[in-house]
Amino acid sequence: MTDTESPPPSGHLSAKGFCLTSAFWMTVATFMGLLGATELIAPDLTGNTAWIVFGRIRPIHVNLVLFGFVTPGLLGAAFYFFPRLLRTTIYSEKLGVVTVLVWNATLVATVVTLAAGYTQAREYAEMIWPVDMMVVLVFSLLIVNFLMTVRQRKEPVLYVSVWYVCAGLVLTATTYALGNVIWKPDSGALIGIPDAILLWFYGHNVFGLLLTPLSAAVAYYVIPRACRAPLYSHTLSLLGFWALLVIYTHVGTHHLLQVPVPTWLKVVAIVDSVAMVIPVMAFLINIWYTARGKLGEIHADIGAKFVFTGTIMYFFVSIQGSMMALPQVQRVTHFNNWVVAHAHIGVLGFAGMIALGGIYYVLPKITGKPLYSRLLADFQYWMVLIGIAGFAVVLTIAGLIQGHAWINGETVYRVLPQIHHYYVTRAALGLMIFTSALLGLYNVIRTLFFNPGDRS
Repeated sequence: MTDTESPPPSGHLSAKGFCLTSAFWMTVATFMGLLGATELIAPDLTGNTAWIVFGRIRPIHVNLVLFGFVTPGLLGAAFYFFPRLLRTTIYSEKLGVVTVLVWNATLVATVVTLAAGYTQAREYAEMIWPVDMMVVLVFSLLIVNFLMTVRQRKEPVLYVSVWYVCAGLVLTATTYALGNVIWKPDSGALIGIPDAILLWFYGHNVFGLLLTPLSAAVAYYVIPRACRAPLYSHTLSLLGFWALLVIYTHVGTHHLLQVPVPTWLKVVAIVDSVAMVIPVMAFLINIWYTARGKLGEIHADIGAKFVFTGTIMYFFVSIQGSMMALPQVQRVTHFNNWVVAHAHIGVLGFAGMIALGGIYYVLPKITGKPLYSRLLADFQYWMVLIGIAGFAVVLTIAGLIQGHAWINGETVYRVLPQIHHYYVTRAALGLMIFTSALLGLYNVIRTLFFNPGDRS
């Protein structure tokens, strides 16, 4: 990684804006998740108030975690390291700040419209057409800013983090427009099976071609820097990059194995889901071999500690994902809480941990001051880690109970009492995650605005 020449401070305002955005919306997103989890154990608690019924809270929670918490956190780190890897300044700091403002306006519009019941009612594509266009706009602004920064670079070699960031933004803008059918403003959907195929092409790629590339980009920057060691293999990093783009793109149809979509499409999705072991292990071997013998340095840096833990979560969620694509496994695991556990490990455990690590790694560098409280950051780390592990265990158990009961012909309502105490535990873990988000927001705000100490 060639980062030896320090360019003038660049991207700091945009990085600060996205870090603060991530920390704020994490609190809102986790509160919505906690509220939804509470409604599952006490449905009458909110008195059927229309704008906070579960059917509206759930898409708000999912979209805020995806676009409000995780993505801005990863972008905050990217705005810091991008100009340094390219030995130049960010193309337009003003454009970056405008992007932050438009991004937050989009999130507010998302919450208001979904809470009011305006929805396209499609997984990860619930936002109505005007909000969809705002999402496409912010990604377009990011693409212009990052690609123009690449164009004016002084560093001839493009480090792999640059590859991942650029690909993630360009591909997501494309797949978002396709998956949300933005050329049909009235419905935001096609009809029948073609819509299901297109939706899950987008639904899986919004994670695999957005969160995964941005998370990999942050990990590829933070871990070598924290370890003060060169990346184990640049060639292996590019193998993982191209394998991810080629293989991940086709796995979405494994969500439709019980649906009358073409058999060849199902076969491609299953084969590529299993083949995901190639990009996953290329990435993990590269990161873990870079950190080999350097775990002390990782433990000493709270940002690297979050990021490294996120890579471990990536291993578990990817192996689980490949296994879940197998038809015989899916007979038990699909349409129940097993999938919810899988999603939490992936989004919060893998991408969320790395987003938090990216924030904590760059905050001292963009403020010129130490993190306000390492203790609070460590406390947040353990609360998030325990919460993720707890979600994984209780939701997996609940999912297996549901799956086996339904295979044996049991009705849904008779299964609910059997999993009630798991739902209670889930809500308690959700309270822990929400509390950690509040601590993180406090830590970020104090670091940015009320932290008089100078860097040592």
